[in-house]
Amino acid sequence: MVNMRNNKGFTLIEMLTVIAIMGILASIATPSFMRSILRSKEASLENTLFVIRDVIDQYYADHGNYPDSLETLKTKKYVREIPRDPITASSDTWILIPPEEEGLTGIYDIHSGSKKISLYGTPYNEW
Repeated sequence: MVNMRNNKGFTLIEMLTVIAIMGILASIATPSFMRSILRSKEASLENTLFVIRDVIDQYYADHGNYPDSLETLKTKKYVREIPRDPITASSDTWILIPPEEEGLTGIYDIHSGSKKISLYGTPYNEW
């Protein structure tokens, strides 16, 4: 009889099978992972907009007028830093909305500067 050596390791077919299975699992998991990242950015945007709008209202209640810029909120210590838009990853892309009332100037509202569509089907710049 032929004495078989003590073979250690895997054959090429076994390795290719494992790699194919891992590739299939990765291709299934990637879209779900990307969607969860986008969902977290949307939640962060909602929170950031809520806080900044609240700060603008606090500024108006204290001073009787709206802030001229987001930098004003920073210099008057209403916020530590101008927040980043989580969708565009920049603090320079905010859309600043002036008040509609006659005689008032400044920033009344703020929207995201992104033109992308959210998971809800609405553009981020309409939030």
